[in-house]
Amino acid sequence: MTTHFFDDTAVLLGRSLRHITRSLDTIITTAVMPIAMMLLFVYVFGGAIDTGPVSYVNYLLPGILLITIASGISYTAFRLFLDMKSGIFERFQSMPIARSSVLWAHVLTSLVANLISLVIVVLVALLMGFRSGAGLLAWLAVAGILVLFTMALTWIAVIAGLSAKSVEGASAFSYPIILLPFISSAFVLTDTMPGPVRAFAEHQPVTSIVNTIRDLFTQQPVSTDIWIALAWCLGILIVAYAFAMATYHRKIA
Repeated sequence: MTTHFFDDTAVLLGRSLRHITRSLDTIITTAVMPIAMMLLFVYVFGGAIDTGPVSYVNYLLPGILLITIASGISYTAFRLFLDMKSGIFERFQSMPIARSSVLWAHVLTSLVANLISLVIVVLVALLMGFRSGAGLLAWLAVAGILVLFTMALTWIAVIAGLSAKSVEGASAFSYPIILLPFISSAFVLTDTMPGPVRAFAEHQPVTSIVNTIRDLFTQQPVSTDIWIALAWCLGILIVAYAFAMATYHRKIA
């Protein structure tokens, strides 16, 4: 049964990836907005923001990476919505395949597409002066956190794609997620924020994730933020997965 699931997921993943390769502009578009933000903040606002000895592009990059992921997952909801409306799910149900493999193919496609976008953003950041003395293990830790964050948000995107009534609705859920880094430590120090805003910024998931990635990049001792970040990512992933599967089974029932 397990082998059946993996084989079915691999076949459907190949189908989804072929769609991605035929529309590479989707990946490029996903990376364009975060890159534009990075250019704007570094070259326009960066001079007015004090981040101490850390260059602003180094300070900013972790938040930009999370915005890249938040932008990319909207396409997962969009593709899933189109599959639902095209009737392809009904065709899959009539075939002897593992039902959950349909969703996992979309999730893994999102992971691949987002990783490509993240690499593009990091390459542009390097051209802008981003430098890190982090070793291989630190980079692997960063990659692991970003993968976990992508998986968590992608399952939220699955819920949106299955539940939306329109194309616009399928993608609109990502807007609040894209805004979260702006009310965190991603762009400025939380100490500069007024009381209530600071309280929210310091206790929402993006701040702990950004702080952890920033510490890893700058070779600073990783604080308890890493455990908070992992708890947020795993908690969101588990809850979103449960809701997504429940929504999917209700849709195909």
